[in-house]
Amino acid sequence: MKFFGGGGGGNTGDTQYEVTKEGVPVDAIKRLKRMAGEGGKPLFTSDLSISEFALLGQMKMAPLGLVMGSCIYHVGYQIPGFFQSQEMQYLSQALYEAREKSMTRMEAEAVALNADGIVGVRLDIKNSIFLENSIEVTAIGTAVKAPAGEDHRRPDNAPFTSDLSVQDFYLLYKMGYIPQELVVGNCVYHIRHQGFMQQLGNVGVNVELDNFTQGLYEARELAMTRMQAEAERHGAEGIVGVNIVEKSFSGWNPNVIEFLAVGTSVIKRKNVTETTVTTEPTLTLSLDETGGATVNM
Repeated sequence: MKFFGGGGGGNTGDTQYEVTKEGVPVDAIKRLKRMAGEGGKPLFTSDLSISEFALLGQMKMAPLGLVMGSCIYHVGYQIPGFFQSQEMQYLSQALYEAREKSMTRMEAEAVALNADGIVGVRLDIKNSIFLENSIEVTAIGTAVKAPAGEDHRRPDNAPFTSDLSVQDFYLLYKMGYIPQELVVGNCVYHIRHQGFMQQLGNVGVNVELDNFTQGLYEARELAMTRMQAEAERHGAEGIVGVNIVEKSFSGWNPNVIEFLAVGTSVIKRKNVTETTVTTEPTLTLSLDETGGATVNM
């Protein structure tokens, strides 16, 4: 399999890159394996702050390397019914596939480091600067090794993934839980337009726009159901840190919305009885331009 210009009939002067079945450049896998200690001394990279690095140490976990997966995906076109509320399944599928490719590639890099999990995952979805009607999805996080004698991989033997901060991950771990997977549900939905007479009747009066209300409800339910299905797939006990985003789908009319639900599924740690963590509130004084103080629990 070739990356960037693979296949026959092309310009033989173009640079070609070998990739794995997941789409990760082979050179990247070789670099990661060198970081893991093949042929020399191990070296880790990470985007963790010093305090996050210290918290991992308290859990006896070790950072192994910064891992990333990316995908630039062309989104096809779908024509909705003007007076019909419906999911734009073609567009929803495109977002799912692009996200899945990015997450799979990030996990493949973590496997190359023999990691047990990936913490602090950031999932970025935006319009691609390279092509029209295309999106760029990037997943990035820090691969970690579990304490000796502990195995926190998922039932499919893949590393766990989590978008929780290391501070929240630390509290979750001390409470006897471990993340399983970054779970996502999304839906691109077309909200039917109102007829001319209905719009005219709304002029100057307070009235609910039931087409938008119902459309948002339906899109939210589809996204939440899909996120929950991903968690149930591996027997999760719950989902924490859920973040819900609703916005107009890029490049389409305002009646096409994108609904995204993201969270971290969790299960209880093996052979650990349930514990509780009590933390004393601490006052943090900010030294940035905004100033002010915050209380951390």
